[in-house]
Formats: sequence, structure tokens, C-alpha cells
Amino acid sequence: MITKGVEELCAEAEAEIETVTAEEAVKLAEDEGVQLVDIRDIRELWREGAVPGAVHAPRGMLEFWIDPESSYHREVFASGKRFVFFCAGGLRSALATQAVQRMGLKPVAHIAGGFAAWKEAGGTTVAKEKK
Repeated sequence: MITKGVEELCAEAEAEIETVTAEEAVKLAEDEGVQLVDIRDIRELWREGAVPGAVHAPRGMLEFWIDPESSYHREVFASGKRFVFFCAGGLRSALATQAVQRMGLKPVAHIAGGFAAWKEAGGTTVAKEKK
């Protein structure tokens, strides 16, 4: 039997992290000092589209890609930029942002409402083709 559900975990994460609105994120996307990070599964990108310029870092690999000691490390995460994470609806990205903040990656935030909110706010999207 679990002692905490997803709702409680996400509420705890939200209390520890910075959350930006989708409207704020659309403006932040224009800032060269900001890197949007899409943590959705690749199949979600194929189905729903992607945000131009966002780095795709699947949730299952995120901590490995951020850790400079990991053989999976990606240099983008050592850039010193502000990272704004998003998923489909804002739950996974809240948990991911909490995890990477605890790892010491700063500054970080996540988009309330995720990709769905991004689209509703008029954020640009592009098709993501299968490779």
C-alpha cells in the first residue's frame, strides 16, 4: 500500500520549486539565457508536436543527462542557463524540476499546465517526425 499519491507528491514539489505560467514561458522562450526542456516521451512529441528550440530530455534519463559525472551527461545542462521544464500537463515536470533542483541545477522552473497550456497560450509548435 502506498502512503503518498501523485497529487500529494506534486503538491509537495510545487511548494519547493518555481512555477511559471505558459504565457510567461512563451516570453521566456525568446531569452537566450533560458533553455526550455521537454521531458515528455518521444511518442508524445510525435503525436502532439514539439516546441521549437526546446531540448528533448526524456524523464527517465533526465538526472543522468544532468549529472556531469554520468556517462550520459549532456553539455547543454552545464551551460549555466535557466532551465524551464515541461511535460504534457505539468505534473511530471513539477516532479522533475524538484529532482533536478535537489541535484543542484539552478535556476530551474516548470510550466504550469505543461505543453497543453503552452498551446493554449499561443506558443509555437512544430511537428516532430520519427527518425
